[in-house]
Order: sequence, then C-alpha cells, then structure tokens
Amino acid sequence: MLKLKKISVIGMGLLGSSVTLSAKSGLSGTKVIGYSHRGSTRDKARQHEVAHEITDSLEQAVLGADMVILATPIQTFEDYFRQIGPNLKDGCIVTDVGSTKTLPHQWAQKRLPESVYYVGSHPIAGSEKRGLEFARDDLLAGAKCILTQTEQTNPGSIELLEKFWSKLGCKVSIMSPQTHDRIFGLVSHLPHIAAAAMVNASRSKDLQFAGRGFIDTTRVASGPANVWADILLTNSKNCAKGIQKLIAQLEELQDAVNRRDAEKVEKLLSSASEKRGKLIQYKIDQQELF
Repeated sequence: MLKLKKISVIGMGLLGSSVTLSAKSGLSGTKVIGYSHRGSTRDKARQHEVAHEITDSLEQAVLGADMVILATPIQTFEDYFRQIGPNLKDGCIVTDVGSTKTLPHQWAQKRLPESVYYVGSHPIAGSEKRGLEFARDDLLAGAKCILTQTEQTNPGSIELLEKFWSKLGCKVSIMSPQTHDRIFGLVSHLPHIAAAAMVNASRSKDLQFAGRGFIDTTRVASGPANVWADILLTNSKNCAKGIQKLIAQLEELQDAVNRRDAEKVEKLLSSASEKRGKLIQYKIDQQELF
C-alpha cells in the first residue's frame, strides 16, 4: 500500500464516507480526500471528519491522486470520467463502488486517458439508510468486494486494488463485468424489484396488519428510489431477464395453487427451503453471517 499516498473519493454518501473513514483509520501514511458537488454535504463531511480533507473543487480533489474512487450514482460516472480525466496523473487508478459494471467499463475506456487505469469495484456493503451521518469505519469489515476486469485491464492495478479492499476488511473476488451484472441482476437487483412489487401489491391500510415476515422480506424496498432506479436502468437486460424468471416461478406456483395440487405446492416450497438452507450454511461456513 506504499504506492497510495493520496486517495480521493468523489461522493460523500453512506458508502463513499464509509470508504473514506475506513481508509483514514486503516491506511497509515495515506492522505484521504473527499469531495461532494453539494456544499451542504461538504460542510457535513467536515463536521463529521470523514476524511483528512474535504475539498471544494473536483479538480483539486483528484490532482496528484494515486487512486480515485467514484461513489456517486452510476449514471453520473461517464461525465465524471470526462471531467477528471485531464487532471489525473499518469498511472492513477480509477475505480468506483457502483452496483453495475458493464457500462462503467465502456465509459472509462471512452472517457479516461490511456495513461490512467480503470478497474471496477463493487463492495457488497451498505443498508437501506442513506447519508454520511450513517457512515461507519467498519461497514466494509467482512464484506465481499467484487473487482471487474477486461482484457484491457492493467494487471498491476487489479493487484493493488485487491490489497486495498482487503486492507479495509473485504473478501475480494475477481470476474468480468458481464458476469458481475448477470449474477447481481439476480441476487441483488431482482430482490429489490420483488420487494417493491410486494409492497405495491397491497393497499396501505392493509399493510398495517403486516407481521415481521413481511417487514423482513421487503426491507430493501426502503432503499432510495433514485439510486435503485439508476442501478436497474444500467443493468436493464439482466434485470428484465430476472423478472421473467421470477414471473415463471410465480406462474408455476400460481398454477399449482389454482389446481389445489398440494404435492406440487409442497415440492416447490421444499425446493426453495432446501436451497436457501444450503445458502445459509455456506454463508456460516464462510463466516459471512454473524
């Protein structure tokens, strides 16, 4: 980590501020800079001391940085790449914390200078809450972090980022951006879609009778709508395929219920129970559930 003398994080929300806090406490000898385009957010970031320095200028934030991390809505990435490109030093690593990866790789190749190295990062951490007041320096501890690379990705940058996220407490995996978006379209984006649909399927006055099961199942529907719309629309094909798969499962169960086919209903429910049981055991074995 000796190469990282200055790290700049653009975007001071929950995840961006948690990254700066984690880097600030976990990386000795590294100056951590934060930036937000909103003055009020910059003031709050200074008040909470989430970084060594909060700059008022995007140019100043990235000037001389060894690594720049975007923690803004995904659809702002291309414009940020365009803005920061001329101010990045040769060899600077640019990454992000976004939940989709195929488009960011395309934008980076189009907008960033050839002397700058882009790698996609996706730390699987956060909550339905938003805002830097909920940021924690241990938010990344034990979390998975996916790094995405293409044939054009600089190997040294992958190696350094693997060490960086590991130092912040993450368990790192590496895959292509297309594989990432296919997997997370199903295991991350589809659950949000399903949770939102479940809430919208009921009348508000009926929801007053909902129990803990409904509350737990639909927790992710409380996430910020603009952030999740951004995620779904930048992974639209995979999300649409996921919705179609879910519809097929629901229709199979619907048909069995309509026909009062107890054997088929129990078989479908048992299959889900067994598959989830194996998932929970795997997570326990990997020490990913506490």
